[in-house]
Amino acid sequence: MNLYPKIKLSALRDIGWKLWDPIGLGLPGEGWPEHCADEYDRYLLHVVGMLNQGNSPEEAAEYLEWVGSEYMGLGPSNTLARKACVETVQGIIAYLQDLREIPLSVR
Repeated sequence: MNLYPKIKLSALRDIGWKLWDPIGLGLPGEGWPEHCADEYDRYLLHVVGMLNQGNSPEEAAEYLEWVGSEYMGLGPSNTLARKACVETVQGIIAYLQDLREIPLSVR
């Protein structure tokens, strides 16, 4: 059983582009660019899945850190990259907690 109403991908994008954007495709303060809006979708959705399955926020942040440093090949992580990963996971957790407060509808 799903514990959340439908997750809005646009809300995850707002979080990811504002806080994470490891390859720097967006412009600060302008949100996600339309031509590459879906660039980080699968990573952000994977974090949601990890959290839904009981993984810790630390594990989710480590996953995002791995994505940037290893999968995207950006090299070793640093303090700023780690901070961005942690803040992104915290933002996703806050979003998911807000969704829990919305009543689920039965169809």
